[in-house]
Amino acid sequence: MTAIQAMTGATSAPATPPGRSDRLLDIDPVRFRSGFDQHPFLIRHRLADHPLFALPRLIKLARALPSQQIEYNAGDIPVGIDPALTPQTGLTAEETLRRIAECGSWMALKYVEHDPEYRALLEHCLGEVKPLSEPIRSGMRDLQGFIFVSSPGSVTPYHMDPEHNFLLQIRGSKHVALFDGRDRSILSEPVLERFHGGSHRNLEFREEYDAKALRFTLEPGMGLHFPATAPHYIRNGPEVSISFSITFRTPDLDARARVHRFNSWLRSRGMTPSPRGHSPLRDSMKSLAWRVARRARLVK
Repeated sequence: MTAIQAMTGATSAPATPPGRSDRLLDIDPVRFRSGFDQHPFLIRHRLADHPLFALPRLIKLARALPSQQIEYNAGDIPVGIDPALTPQTGLTAEETLRRIAECGSWMALKYVEHDPEYRALLEHCLGEVKPLSEPIRSGMRDLQGFIFVSSPGSVTPYHMDPEHNFLLQIRGSKHVALFDGRDRSILSEPVLERFHGGSHRNLEFREEYDAKALRFTLEPGMGLHFPATAPHYIRNGPEVSISFSITFRTPDLDARARVHRFNSWLRSRGMTPSPRGHSPLRDSMKSLAWRVARRARLVK
């Protein structure tokens, strides 16, 4: 058994189940059940040579996307950085893609599902995830896709994301440092509350966190599950990197966010709220209270 097989569980499930020769993902169901929304785990995919990720097609996509759906900046940045201080390159989005091998940039093409071809690919991939995720976190919705194109050695700074996420490596390599979002010595309740209240995804990074990192190297054909709000940072390998992030939300994520927002409201009034997860009943009451307050326009 190879190292990749050992980590992905590739031997425990057939690569192409009977009658499903169109499958794009290889996911071990046992590993999925034990890890989804709890722990990171590796999967395999068949998108590394897909024409939608060729640079000419990505340039066409960038031309079609609204400017607010394209984020790009210099890639030679520290792991922890204030988003307001992130340096720019002075290039246009198209110039960045054309010169990605030498321009020292990091780029995100966001919400690519608005392009019908990428939407079809996203739905195909998440259609394979859904039978596994529904028994654990039901109600898959808000399917969204993000494509990351970065220069050799670029850094994605320390941050977290609100969705269920699988990052599929298409070209080049990435070195991922991922942290347990349930560890309150790394991710405090007030930081979670601010995040769900709309603060920026970037987080303050401390060097001592690194001792607790789970580390993964992604090569083309590999993918990694990121639990929602699990902090992480990424360093690219020595080649141009292209990755496809397939994400979705479920009602339980919205309920979590409502609890954190309610706790933030309590904290702003001098109280020390009980953390989410300590009492399911109390969490349900907080979620309902926040929903009612929003409908009554008592809170934003």
